[in-house]
Amino acid sequence: MNYKFNEQGSINLLEKLVNIASPSGYTMNIMKFMEKYLTELGIPCKRTNKGALIVSFDGENQQRHRLLTAHTDTLGAMVKEIKSSGRLKLAMIGGFNWNAVEGEYCTIHTANGDKIRGTILMHETTVHVYRGAGDLKRDENHIEVRLDAKVTNAEETRQLGIEVGDFVSFDARFEITETGFIKSRHLDDKASTALLLQLMKHLKENHVQLPYTTHFYISNNEEIGYGGNSNIPENVVEYIAVDMGAIGDGQASDEYTVSICAKDSSGPYHYDLTRHLVKLAKDNGIQYKLDIYPYYGSDASAAIRAGFDVRHALFGPGIESSHAYERTHVDSLNATAELLFAYVTSPMMEMED
Repeated sequence: MNYKFNEQGSINLLEKLVNIASPSGYTMNIMKFMEKYLTELGIPCKRTNKGALIVSFDGENQQRHRLLTAHTDTLGAMVKEIKSSGRLKLAMIGGFNWNAVEGEYCTIHTANGDKIRGTILMHETTVHVYRGAGDLKRDENHIEVRLDAKVTNAEETRQLGIEVGDFVSFDARFEITETGFIKSRHLDDKASTALLLQLMKHLKENHVQLPYTTHFYISNNEEIGYGGNSNIPENVVEYIAVDMGAIGDGQASDEYTVSICAKDSSGPYHYDLTRHLVKLAKDNGIQYKLDIYPYYGSDASAAIRAGFDVRHALFGPGIESSHAYERTHVDSLNATAELLFAYVTSPMMEMED
């Protein structure tokens, strides 16, 4: 059975996902959204103690299992200090550069459930006051949140319900262009999450019989290093992380193909499984790029570090300007969706001697 990529359905779902705040540690709302989405499709899922979701589709072979994962947690911040001015000092959640969020609108999520808006700015933003401010280092000592509230001191800010430890999310600013580009924060890794949800929907609605029992693991702590490193069913032989391809100087990945990772900062991915993915792409006419990501780790590498005896691999859509205001193209989503379907419906790779 051929798999036809549902472009509009995937884009609509992706827009919903990126607009649900989910910095690592504050993912309960997006996990509830996905649990409801799957339940309405008649697809049962279960929660882990860490708050992740696992969905299982029985296959013809129930002795050797596959697992595919994408993560729904994103970059974000936490209130580190309420300054004497009433503004907020931040602590990072995940790895990014402060200049990537300078000028961005944000939301402070208070413990009592209120959402208070603000803007992330340099303390020395006003050029009419701070000479040479453009040369100052963008770091936690200069970056602050200007609240959209009438506050002039720390006590007035606390009266709003804001306190140290409150989560701060960044606006997504989702946009789809007439030329097929998708611009948004948090495409890492909600683009892949949307594709896995759409694949599960297709499998359910078309009664697709998979050759192997296959698990879909939506993790929620990948950006801080331990998303998919537990709750892996014991019969899993192959573990695929579906995550972004990194684009930049010296990289092969682009925004129009599916990126297959041969190696990242954790070391090489499983050779035979990676070559199997390349062969599937070639056999099915799927546009792909093989690449190495020098400063990258995935849930698959986290599972290996945790000691799981699985063959691990990584592929996903190419994402430009990762961990900043990101961009991809519908062609890359399409190629990734096609490789996903080709993989889950293919015979399991055989090990070479």
